[in-house]
Amino acid sequence: MRTVVECRPHGRLEALKRAAAVFAARWPRRGALALGLAACALLPLARRAESTGPVVRAIEWPREFDGRALRPMSLSPVEQRFANAFPGAIGRFFDGERLVVLRDVQRPTRMLHPAADCYRGLGWRIEGARLEHDRRDRLWRCFVARREGQAPLRVCERIEGAPGEAWTDASAWFWAAALGRTGGPWRAVTTVSRWPEDA
Repeated sequence: MRTVVECRPHGRLEALKRAAAVFAARWPRRGALALGLAACALLPLARRAESTGPVVRAIEWPREFDGRALRPMSLSPVEQRFANAFPGAIGRFFDGERLVVLRDVQRPTRMLHPAADCYRGLGWRIEGARLEHDRRDRLWRCFVARREGQAPLRVCERIEGAPGEAWTDASAWFWAAALGRTGGPWRAVTTVSRWPEDA
């Protein structure tokens, strides 16, 4: 059964009263069902009801990555602005060949987003995005970033959790973490190296 409400200039108030009466008569059944379904859908996210502010904690960053010593670097102004609101910690390092950015988080956050989004936001063009295995058989999402007047960059990233857990997609990681399918802490690893101009 459908209810049709006519809106005539002189009958608007009466039409609204009739619509409200029909809704009120149906509310106990349909409203309770709708509220129950909404509560069930949001329940997994409610268990993580923590503040969305930055998490302040001491981080002991690794001294090496892939067998290469890491030399700490200061964050760029853009990275520092982001880090000020980031719910975790961000470290920037150089291993002699690559820039290595580590982001540690303790809880699910949408602020842990793909590096491609950052590069696009800074005016870089993203090309050749694909999944690749490294020498250690770890899966990475890699792409080439290009911008006028800059050397092209090869960027690879992954998110690591407990031993054996890894994601190449930030959204897949977020939902696994938000729904409790994985427990923190997690570390996002991004590597950036120069890419040959002619490649």
